[in-house]
Amino acid sequence: MAFPPIGIETLAPIVRQHGHDVRMFDTCHPQMKEEQIAAAVRAEKPDVLALSFLSTTSYPATLSMAHRLKQAAPGTPVIVGGVFATINAKEILADSTDIDYVAKGEGEELLPEFLDNLGSPEKVGGLVWRSGSEIMENPARQVIEDLDQFPYPDRKSLPIDYIESMPLDVPAVLSLDRFCTMQTSRGCPNQCVYCGIPALANRKWRHRSPEHVLGEMQQLNDEGYRSIYLTDDQFLLNRKRIGAICQGVIDRKLKFKWGCEGRVDSVATDQFPIMAKANCNFLAFGIEAGTQKVLDRLGKKQTLEQVEHAVSKAKGCGIETIHGFFLIGSPEETREEILQSFSFAARLKLDTFGFNRLCAYRGTPLWQDYVERGIIDDGRDWKKWFKCSDIDPTILAGEIVNRARQKGYILLFANRIFLRPLQTIKLLRRFGRYMKKSDILKLLWSPFRKRTLTLKPSLPAPMIDQGLSAPIRTAITME
Repeated sequence: MAFPPIGIETLAPIVRQHGHDVRMFDTCHPQMKEEQIAAAVRAEKPDVLALSFLSTTSYPATLSMAHRLKQAAPGTPVIVGGVFATINAKEILADSTDIDYVAKGEGEELLPEFLDNLGSPEKVGGLVWRSGSEIMENPARQVIEDLDQFPYPDRKSLPIDYIESMPLDVPAVLSLDRFCTMQTSRGCPNQCVYCGIPALANRKWRHRSPEHVLGEMQQLNDEGYRSIYLTDDQFLLNRKRIGAICQGVIDRKLKFKWGCEGRVDSVATDQFPIMAKANCNFLAFGIEAGTQKVLDRLGKKQTLEQVEHAVSKAKGCGIETIHGFFLIGSPEETREEILQSFSFAARLKLDTFGFNRLCAYRGTPLWQDYVERGIIDDGRDWKKWFKCSDIDPTILAGEIVNRARQKGYILLFANRIFLRPLQTIKLLRRFGRYMKKSDILKLLWSPFRKRTLTLKPSLPAPMIDQGLSAPIRTAITME
């Protein structure tokens, strides 16, 4: 149920346009783990190894991969990129001698320029590199304005088929349809305290034109994809653009179903009817809390009334599955307020939901707040992430938060079973078409299993995608 590695799938055809050969790997594949990729490196002798990874949790796996590949090809340069690499470029080079270069920001222009200047890294904007014992940082690149200029991602070179599942914190299979992801816009203009996305492009939102998006959708439809998830950080920003995309899907009679994420306070909520008509069957909202106090503390700049309106309207317009992301364990949040969030979720017309503990990641306003308060040491802790309830004295202890969550889930499940039985049965039947009964029971029981509390960040299994090339051969890998 891994998401396709759209980052490297996007970069691969661009690198090919510049005359280089590329091979991609995604370590969610059982035959694309470290040992197989290292064997491919020894056999194919690429000129460059490029590793892409997303977050702090993927960093240890990336270090392991870089070390394994350096052993396989000691003289081959290794370049890394992605969100975590962008935020921590100098720290990564100081931390690992197996990594030679770090690409900061977007790779569509940086990576080809890097490949054209392997002997002159000082010419590559946005590149951080090692010169002897000194770490050099080149001037930053401007964010890319024209997203229509690039070819569509390469989804054919990886011998992997992905299936439709719930995103992130609710691992449920929704269908066995051929599945892929798309990105139609980048960035977010908001500034929630737990999110680092706005800082990457100075809170600037950029988008592809409806025509360019529809061209890719037509291609995916013709290739047999029947489920598409838009990975946009905020799809519901431009009413006219949404309407044009949806009308194009309708006019072209495209057969796939699709889902996206958005904010409840978006002016584009009036587009829900045409979205449903254009086969949008999944919509996820970052609701986060059921009290205005906590919403304000998280910097959401939305109201409970807006949440209720958006969820009700989306459901009323016929969007099949509405998902709610929630956070618990926020600063100064009481046990009663955690339970209020569950009660609020019970009132909403949500089909699925997830309640995660608030965490602090480097690059977010919340992390900086903890640095200024002396809770986090930025120099020491840069490669860590923290559950806030483990480090913030203004937050309930993790054990209390988890007990409140378990009680909240009991109340929420009871509400769904006794007050909304038809909706609950319909959803479980949908899961039952594609999941074993034992897996559904594990899914339902997961909120109640005993959790181990620790100050060290947990490290989930990595997901790396990677590729190799020849005139200049490039190996691209992503987590």
